[in-house]
Amino acid sequence: MIVRIAEIEVYPEYLSEYLAYASEVDRLSVEREPGVICLFPMQDPADSCQIRILEIYANDAVYQAHLKTDHFQKYKQGTLHMVKNLNLKTMDPLDKEMMKAIFGKMR
Repeated sequence: MIVRIAEIEVYPEYLSEYLAYASEVDRLSVEREPGVICLFPMQDPADSCQIRILEIYANDAVYQAHLKTDHFQKYKQGTLHMVKNLNLKTMDPLDKEMMKAIFGKMR
């Protein structure tokens, strides 16, 4: 399992356009890619240009395949000029079994 937090700062003049791209790629990835467990975008209420995306993939092969999809490439190429800063942090879950319970409650 791969868990990442993408920390993204968007230029203010591109914010609404960026949010549309991000919403589309996150929705399509979860719908079309079985190993994409979660792509959950969030916006800082104190600074709307600060975006965080919780990303959870079944394994590295799923992540690598995700990077090659048409919808991800459309997002990546379409937003390159919109992103001021990008930091990807790979995280280690403290309790992988609890993650199953958390996501099970969403059903």
